[in-house]
Amino acid sequence: MKKRKLSFLDIWNMSFGYLGIQMGFALQNANASRILQIFGADVHSLSWFWIVAPLMGLIVQPIIGHYSDRTWTRFGRRKPYFLIGSVLAALGLILMPQSAMLTAFMPALWVGAGMLMIMDASFNIAMEPFRALVADLLPADQRTLGFSVQTALIGFGAVIGSWLPYALNKWFGVSSEAQPGEVPYHLILSFIIGAAVLVGAVLWTISTTKEYSPEELEAFDKAEGIVHEEEEKGSLLNIFSDFGNMPQTMRQLGWVQFFSWFALFGMWVFTTPAIAHHIYGLPLEDTNSKTYQEAGDWVGIIFGVYNAVSAVFAFFLPAIAKKIGRKSTHAFSLIVGGIGLISVYFAPSPNWLIVSMIGVGIAWASILAMPYAILSGSIPAKKMGVYMGIFNFFIVVPQIINAIIGGPIVKYIYGGNPIYAIVTSGVAFIIASFFVLRVKDTDDTVKQ
Repeated sequence: MKKRKLSFLDIWNMSFGYLGIQMGFALQNANASRILQIFGADVHSLSWFWIVAPLMGLIVQPIIGHYSDRTWTRFGRRKPYFLIGSVLAALGLILMPQSAMLTAFMPALWVGAGMLMIMDASFNIAMEPFRALVADLLPADQRTLGFSVQTALIGFGAVIGSWLPYALNKWFGVSSEAQPGEVPYHLILSFIIGAAVLVGAVLWTISTTKEYSPEELEAFDKAEGIVHEEEEKGSLLNIFSDFGNMPQTMRQLGWVQFFSWFALFGMWVFTTPAIAHHIYGLPLEDTNSKTYQEAGDWVGIIFGVYNAVSAVFAFFLPAIAKKIGRKSTHAFSLIVGGIGLISVYFAPSPNWLIVSMIGVGIAWASILAMPYAILSGSIPAKKMGVYMGIFNFFIVVPQIINAIIGGPIVKYIYGGNPIYAIVTSGVAFIIASFFVLRVKDTDDTVKQ
């Protein structure tokens, strides 16, 4: 008894919810720093506000993975988590740019940071089971394709989310101007649209995808000769024993993920102030001028570029990995991404940043697919959810470290200039590429 091969349309549908999740996530990534600065955050304190994002991932994803492995309802195993997470994330998206409405309770800056926390917790509730769903439903020889399709949908959703504020302003005439301390209406409307698309896309996946029952998954494992130890009681404390017993491949990938996500966090937090200051020539104190809003919208455009590139490159990843192996594919992609980020420093004009982001897009596509394709072959099906959640430790811990030290480094070492944080992220990508070559890929068809 084997898992049936799914059609491309089936694989597309099972991951379609990720398009909506990533649209909301992209709106957050491209605009949260801008919104927090509008509400009064200093550039060197931005990373401290962003710390709530990885903290939520650290807490939420292993717990969601643990319980989704043990959940079975008439709606399915992973699908209830998709729905709950998407609804909560949508509420956070609607309220964050409108935090000024709640200033009777606390300052808008703190309300905005709280909404950021709610969004990230909810994104994590929805995202983690999507990774496990690919491993649940696809046979081993389709998993690289499954994660690549997921990456492509992530890219498409992120392009829409990143470009939406610019499009509403330039193409539909929605105002991008606002009084000091207020968020422009084109940003508010973008977040509302993002919330609606998020919930709609997740509902599409829920309505078009059928999950295997726990009994069927166990039968598949038996047919493949996979023997499980006596099942443990469903205690959350088992997460700690699972962490201690993680496979060697997962430990090795941890270093790759550490430097990759340290780089990404620095890029997400500091790109808007870096571009506004280094490319547009604005003083760091300027967070309300029309030029600053133009710089923020252009950051959305270039973030959309890297996500568009990742969506396209994701379709080539399976073929490239089949030729040169998954490890070499990932190492190459990270090096290209590192060069792209370092080149931001040398960009003579905003348009040149598009070239820089092409490299970042290649790295982003690989980061979203290759580590999971490598990992999924080294962990048992019954532990897929919890290990995918634990694997998130290697994503959130480097972000937390960057959140703690990134601001002080910019302030005291880089003289307040955030462009050097972007260069540091590029160097971190290249370091990650060297760690990839040390990873043991247990089921890659290309031996390295």
